[in-house]
Amino acid sequence: MNRIRNCLSGLLLACAVSVQAQPFVTVENGRLSRNGKPYTFIGANYWYGAILGSKGRGGDRRRLNRELDELKRLGIDNLRILVGSDGDERPKWKVKPVLQTSPGVYNDSILDGLDYLMQQLGRRGMVAVLYLNNAWEWSGGYGFYLENAGAGKAVQPNEAGYAAYVRYASQFAVNRQAQQLFYDHVKFILGRTNRYTGRRYVDDPAVMSWQIGNEPRAFDPAVLPAFEQWIAKAAALVKGIDRHHLVSIGSEGAAGCEGDYGVWQRICADPNVDYCNIHVWPYNWGWAKKDSLSENLQRAEDRTGEYVGRHLAICEKLGKPLVMEEFGYPRDGFSFSRTSATTARDAYYRYVFSLLEADAAGGGHFAGCNFWGWGGQAEPRHEQWEPGDDYSGDPAQEAQGLNSVFSTDRSTLRTIREAISRLPIH
Repeated sequence: MNRIRNCLSGLLLACAVSVQAQPFVTVENGRLSRNGKPYTFIGANYWYGAILGSKGRGGDRRRLNRELDELKRLGIDNLRILVGSDGDERPKWKVKPVLQTSPGVYNDSILDGLDYLMQQLGRRGMVAVLYLNNAWEWSGGYGFYLENAGAGKAVQPNEAGYAAYVRYASQFAVNRQAQQLFYDHVKFILGRTNRYTGRRYVDDPAVMSWQIGNEPRAFDPAVLPAFEQWIAKAAALVKGIDRHHLVSIGSEGAAGCEGDYGVWQRICADPNVDYCNIHVWPYNWGWAKKDSLSENLQRAEDRTGEYVGRHLAICEKLGKPLVMEEFGYPRDGFSFSRTSATTARDAYYRYVFSLLEADAAGGGHFAGCNFWGWGGQAEPRHEQWEPGDDYSGDPAQEAQGLNSVFSTDRSTLRTIREAISRLPIH
């Protein structure tokens, strides 16, 4: 009996040590910290992880586990993931299957997938940044909440045009009813318990950060004050529910604040926001052209360096870390084929990683970067995603293969692996 009791005591002690070995990611002295050490990382965007984790439509747990293992072997332990899509599944540009079919009504298959994904991340010592909303149409987000708040049917920019979408989406910053529907969603997601681990989400160290949204924008300078207010309210709500985890915004930086660095500084200065985000898209922002990606590479690098530098200077004033959580560069020749070369992309990645390495070596505030996006073992069948196609790093509104990093992109994977190995702290 004593032997059994001693074995049980040893098992409980081992479990306690295992839990303690995975502490929450925190901010210490203006820098991210994990396991009691400064945390500097190169991670990936893996928006479709919860869908892959489901047992229903779109789910593929075998692929999910193979890819998580592959990412871990590369040295990647930080993934940025969409909690779920919202609303009408009929638009062909929408991520599907959706999680929130109508306000407060959830597809349990996707919740199951999210639970399974988080269990698997925890087992591998990996962490997730989970974003809860989206300014863009591809997962519902703003449009879903506005439509259900009576602001008219959600606008699809690929049908109505970008200008029409901006006019529609700009209402979110001032529509209190739409915002309340989002707050209700936040409360539901943060209040859940993982069915596989038995652990509440607010107690799960596999969550690095709750993120207010993907690229939240005002979309109109006139509503910037209201935009700042709702970001502050959302951050306070999340932090009020969950004191363990970091809170982040998901902002592109000044580019997501109508070009106003002051607005970005103010939303990041909020005491409920733990670290700052920027995104950088040289092609989307006109720094590189599709017919001259290699020729425009130096300009793309110069503009990127300037953009990162300006935001880092603000982070130094605020005493907060900075994560460049989205960046990408098209494949050579603006090809969508997974067999095409990635010479310019690899060079751009090396440049971004060099900025991180240099700042980390000097003890700066640049904490990490997540490339967009992981395509892994996907084999796109159509340029426009169709139900039944593999999920890749490119959501349904984008050409499949444009910004994806596939398992077959050996030179890109080598670039990533080598950069991770050179990080002074990783």
